[in-house]
Amino acid sequence: MKKLGILLKGIIKENPVLVLLLGTCPALATTTGVISALAMGVAATAVLICSNIVISALRKAIPDKVRIPCYIVVIAGFVSVVQMLMQAYFPDLYDMLGVYLALIVVNCIILGRAEAFAGKNGVLASAVDGLGMGIGFTAALFVMATIREILGAGTFLAGLGELIGNDFNGFSIPFLNENPMLIFILAPGGFFTYGLVMALANKLAESKGKPKAELKGCENCPMAKSCSIRATEESCEKKEVEA
Repeated sequence: MKKLGILLKGIIKENPVLVLLLGTCPALATTTGVISALAMGVAATAVLICSNIVISALRKAIPDKVRIPCYIVVIAGFVSVVQMLMQAYFPDLYDMLGVYLALIVVNCIILGRAEAFAGKNGVLASAVDGLGMGIGFTAALFVMATIREILGAGTFLAGLGELIGNDFNGFSIPFLNENPMLIFILAPGGFFTYGLVMALANKLAESKGKPKAELKGCENCPMAKSCSIRATEESCEKKEVEA
């Protein structure tokens, strides 16, 4: 039951994109189409689970002072494996994601879970946490991509036929496929969609008496403890209190 709570926490209560406000870069960059969004979500989930397991297993052997570089090395190793597998078996997806696949290494969701959870908990719990966060991340990307692709291109699951090797190439939405709102597949549309989905998530959370997504300075950043900016902010706050 405890493991189920950890799983659901990443999907709903602490959704990394809509509640913790992490991973916004891939959320904006890869959601122009549903296929690319799902591919990014699955790739990030695989890296999350594997890196959480290894970091949790080695948590007592990793010196505290060098834990962040060690975490990055572990994450980079799994990202390289995912890249090579995708390039070998799904070259179209590999080309579609481009540089954003490699940038999973510095995805703050993965590094954040390594620092906040895997480095402090057991292997099984860390694997479940990675799975929950990965599903939550993928679900948020899927919702954003669905809105952007339908409104911005008039299609849904476009390009699927090329991946699965048949003639089915997704769905075409009447009227919208001839008069798409192109802004939705551009950067401004990404920000607008993100804000729209987040507002909806906040409304649902508020109606159920749960905490809404809220920017809290550096609290969600895995580098918060060692960041000079955080140290400067705390110093200024202390001086203001003393004054």
